[in-house]
Amino acid sequence: MPRQLGELEDAVMTRVWQWNRPVTVREVLEDLQRERSIAYTTVMTVMDNLHQKGWVRREVDGRAYRYTAVSTRAAYSAALMNEAWSRSDNPAAALVAFFGMMSPEQREALQDAVRMVSPNPVDNSADNPAGGPTGNPEDDPPEPTAGAAEVTTPADGTESESGR
Repeated sequence: MPRQLGELEDAVMTRVWQWNRPVTVREVLEDLQRERSIAYTTVMTVMDNLHQKGWVRREVDGRAYRYTAVSTRAAYSAALMNEAWSRSDNPAAALVAFFGMMSPEQREALQDAVRMVSPNPVDNSADNPAGGPTGNPEDDPPEPTAGAAEVTTPADGTESESGR
C-alpha cells in the first residue's frame, strides 16, 4: 500500500485527481503558483516521489513526463483509514471514536456504504433485543444441522443440491 502523502504531495495529487488526465510538472507548477511561491524543481521532486510511492505512473512526452493517477481519491482515503485502523491496539474503540467524530451527513454516507457492501441488513441486536428480523424469535429461520445439504436455486430456476 502506498504511504501517506504530505501536504505538498496532497496538493499535487489533488490536481492530478481533479484534472483526471495526464499532467506535466509545468501544469501543476503553474496552478500551485496561484496559491504560493514554489520552484519548478520542488514540484518535479514531489511528482517523482509520488511516482516512486506508486501514486502516479508517468510516460515520456518529448522532453517531459506526463503523470497520471494510479488510483482514485476515494481509494487513497480508504487506504489511509485502513492504515490508521490497523495500527490501533483496540480497533473497536478506534472505530467508536471515529464514528463519534462524524457529522450526521458522514454517518448517513457510512450507513449507505454498509448497505452497499452487506448482502443482508445489519442485525442491530441493541435495537431488536427479542431476536431476528421481526423481533420474534419464533420467526427466525432454523439453524442448519451438521451434514445437511444446502439447496440453491440457479438463475434458470431449477434446484440443485450442494454439499454431497
